[in-house]
Amino acid sequence: MTKRIATLLAFASLILLCACKVSYKFNMSSIDYTKVKSIQIAEFPIRSAYVWGPMGPMFNNRLKDQFSDHTKLIQVKRNGDLKIEGEISNYTQRNKSVSADGFSAQTELAITVNVRFTNNTNHNEDFERQFTATSTYETTQSLTSVQEQLVTEMVNDICDQIFNACVANW
Repeated sequence: MTKRIATLLAFASLILLCACKVSYKFNMSSIDYTKVKSIQIAEFPIRSAYVWGPMGPMFNNRLKDQFSDHTKLIQVKRNGDLKIEGEISNYTQRNKSVSADGFSAQTELAITVNVRFTNNTNHNEDFERQFTATSTYETTQSLTSVQEQLVTEMVNDICDQIFNACVANW
């Protein structure tokens, strides 16, 4: 009797599983590919008073890679369905904390990027916004020894923020 009930439950469970359909999107974007097929990503110049040369190409390449890796959009030079442009507007460092002896203990590095996003298929989604990322390092370290790692982390963070704002409408 118990074996028969267990068999019936297993059979019922199998029928339920076959009847249900679960669908997930793993590309991290919510793009309607029937309307949006291309993206135009302009080169972002550095307009900050303080400049670290490799930051510009690092940011531009990472932003393009972000959309290439996570969407099916074709990157075009002009007339894209989506358009992203802007500039790296700020790159600064400032003292973040002071030690007991009155000297700086930590320094905060910050990057701000101004972005203009245009959706030529739905202009209600257009925006101009600033995205900022910060990172802190011990003042006992020199900026030159940590700059590449910190800027890479901040660029990745800002590119994630831009991607989410443009195409990841949760």
